[in-house]
Amino acid sequence: MVMQQQQQQGRVIFFCFVFFLLFDSTFEQRVSSLAEKFALLQLRSSLGLRAKEWPIKGNPCLNWTGINCENGRVTKINISGFKRTRVGSQTPQFSIDALHNLTFLDSFNASNFALPGSIPEWLGVSLASLRVLDLRSCAITGPIPSTLGNLTSLVTLYLSNNGLTGKIPLSLGQLSRLSTLDLSRNKHVGPIPAAFGFLQNLTLLDMSSNFFNGSIPPDIGTLLQLKSLNLSDNSLISSIPAQLGNLSNLVGLDLSSNSLTGVVPPELGGLRNLQRMAVENNRLSGLLPDALWLMPRLQFLDASANNFTGILQSVSSIVNATSAVFNLSQNMFYGNLPSLSRRFSLLDLSGNYFEGELPDYAQRNVSINSNCLQNVTSQRSRSECASFYSERGLSFDNFGEPNATGSLPAPKSNKKSHRNVIILAAVLGSVGVIALVLICILLLIFCTRKRAATTQRATGVGHGPASSSPPPPGPGVPLNFSSLGDAFTHQQILQATGEFSDANLMKHGHSGDLFRGTLEGGTLIVVKRIDVHSTRKESYLSELDFFSKVSHSRLVPFMGHCLENENEKFLVYKYMPNGDLSSSLFRKNNSDDDSLQSLDWITRLKIAIGAAEGLSYLHHECNPPLVHRDVQASSILLDDKFEVRLGSLNEVCAQEGDSHQNRISRLLRLPQTSEQGASGTPSATCAYDVFCFGKVLLELVTGKLGISASNDASMKEWLDGTLKYISIYDKELVTNIVDPSLIIDEDLLEEVWAMSIVARSCLNPKPSRRPLMRYILKALENPLKVVREEHTSSARLRATSSRNSWNAALFGSWRSSSDVAAVPAAAAVHKLEGTSSLKQSGTTGSQGSGPNGDNGHSSSTRRHSKEIFPEPHEE
Repeated sequence: MVMQQQQQQGRVIFFCFVFFLLFDSTFEQRVSSLAEKFALLQLRSSLGLRAKEWPIKGNPCLNWTGINCENGRVTKINISGFKRTRVGSQTPQFSIDALHNLTFLDSFNASNFALPGSIPEWLGVSLASLRVLDLRSCAITGPIPSTLGNLTSLVTLYLSNNGLTGKIPLSLGQLSRLSTLDLSRNKHVGPIPAAFGFLQNLTLLDMSSNFFNGSIPPDIGTLLQLKSLNLSDNSLISSIPAQLGNLSNLVGLDLSSNSLTGVVPPELGGLRNLQRMAVENNRLSGLLPDALWLMPRLQFLDASANNFTGILQSVSSIVNATSAVFNLSQNMFYGNLPSLSRRFSLLDLSGNYFEGELPDYAQRNVSINSNCLQNVTSQRSRSECASFYSERGLSFDNFGEPNATGSLPAPKSNKKSHRNVIILAAVLGSVGVIALVLICILLLIFCTRKRAATTQRATGVGHGPASSSPPPPGPGVPLNFSSLGDAFTHQQILQATGEFSDANLMKHGHSGDLFRGTLEGGTLIVVKRIDVHSTRKESYLSELDFFSKVSHSRLVPFMGHCLENENEKFLVYKYMPNGDLSSSLFRKNNSDDDSLQSLDWITRLKIAIGAAEGLSYLHHECNPPLVHRDVQASSILLDDKFEVRLGSLNEVCAQEGDSHQNRISRLLRLPQTSEQGASGTPSATCAYDVFCFGKVLLELVTGKLGISASNDASMKEWLDGTLKYISIYDKELVTNIVDPSLIIDEDLLEEVWAMSIVARSCLNPKPSRRPLMRYILKALENPLKVVREEHTSSARLRATSSRNSWNAALFGSWRSSSDVAAVPAAAAVHKLEGTSSLKQSGTTGSQGSGPNGDNGHSSSTRRHSKEIFPEPHEE
């Protein structure tokens, strides 16, 4: 019995001990500081995190995903890739003020979690213990605060793939413990700070895809721990510093897509651990140093698209040839092809000037196109090769033929010469006839355009002057400065902007930095500072010429200029109190809290109409028609009453080709398949403006910021997924994409629906199928007529004398054949490229029915394409 009691007591003690351990463990994992617990709850609320990840009643240390605690204090927070609640996603912002009280925080990771806004100054002051800060792909904007230099414990700093602007603060050079620094894919400007030479523990430095200029600091060559250096896709100039050869631990070096000049320093051959090297798309020249081929671990080299020259034989000595990928194309290497003793994974020698016979490269993965080789297809022309060799005083083998000068062989007989003359005469005669026909056609088009322009001016169609906007002036064309506002002095500009202080910097524009200023009389202005060395001179001259000849209430008021300084020019505009649409769609309340207030629908519709008025003026009231080419939310400026003033006018130009779509021009017009011109710049057509304006309308409807400013693949996917909810037959579908912050009744919902339909028509992938801007303006001024169709006969709809003739002709365009298929039961994804789901009907009958199978929209309401988009009157 005693034995049994002892056993029972032992069991009780054991269970008590286990319970104590469990309780003690749980106690240790709880947040011991009430201030920290409150801070976590505040952070959860401000970021709009879901209860799925952070349950409000759970223990943060145990039940909150991504939270780590030590000794009851929060040390790590990881919200990477989290989803916000529905309410939290309406107005996302950089709202992490609650981190103030987490003084033991060691790591904060918010990568791939949207935090629109700028990094607060206090971040570098309050979180002294921070070792890891990861803010990749967070939609952050603004400059990097200099206070980040106070985080002396920081080891890892990721700020890549955001919208950060401005120069890199020199204070980052104080982060002596920093091992990883990634600032890539932002909008930083200025030189790379030489202070980075103090970051002696740095192993990764990535500053690619920015707008850095100047030279590569030689101080980077002192970072002996560096393993990866990526400075690609910037505007760096000068030569590659020889000091980079001291980076003995370097594994990857990428200096591609800059404007580097000079030779590759032979000191780089001392990088014994280098495996990848990229210097393509620069202006490097001279010989590639022989030491490159002796690097024991080099496996990838891209030196294409430079001006390297010389005889290339040392490549045969490459150590790791069997696994090497070398791209030496598009340079000026010459002589015989190198003899290869090893097989490469890939060796691209195309686009050079190698001559002679082709060695046995059939099994060596070598590309040799566009050279000067004998008996090989896809080579350069004989004259091009002969010219290259003669300019350098070298002999050319003339593709193996006896004449070594590179000239064509002499004719072998008079008979052959006579036959060549006949063939040449026939060809020239044919070309002459074709040229004559083309000249006649062009003269006919010119006369038609001139007559149409004269008729337009005579009938008073255009409200501006007859020569309201000629093309921008070429070099040497004088400007009429008397109509260009006031001429400010350089001292006035400096005084108004506080000597261009950072506090007055508004943003970095395409053609110059924008600063807020105040004149002596108290007038608020905006000054654009243009650096003529880094900006095309024609850009600001074109804008000056534009303002000297064009004036409209929907364009940003131009107040004057300052052209005294040879290196910097200044343009002065009237200040817009409400900024631009991108910053005003959601704006702060007047109260002390940081919540954002959404623009109401009436104001959004007012903004859309105002922007359409400005674009309609450029497209239809200027002669020749003008194309804005930069239509996006940041170009739509708003005054104190939210009246629209179009800005970003430095890209405005005359429309390409014939402005009147007559039959002859349509026959001659080539099909347009891209929104980009031949040079990669935006297409100078009114249809391109219409497409961009469609994205602005969607931004107003959905409240999704950044739609109009983005052209990447993810934005196209978003558009594909959004357009399927826009159908003329189902109003309720559009509620799936409407901005949740909008408070709208039934009538306002119809206006939102109508604007969505207009936006979808603007986004037609075929430029010729998009409506003209003047019709878009009429649709926005009368949105209910877009969706409330009158069921009249086709004959009445076509009656141009009817008081609703313009309505019948216009609003049929919103009811395209694709709408028949765009019912809720089978909503197809609308692709922006390829086959269009917005293709207009070319027949009078409809082969479909309404969403419920009825024929509410019968064939009597279907119109011909000419009724949908009226042709110009002159036709």
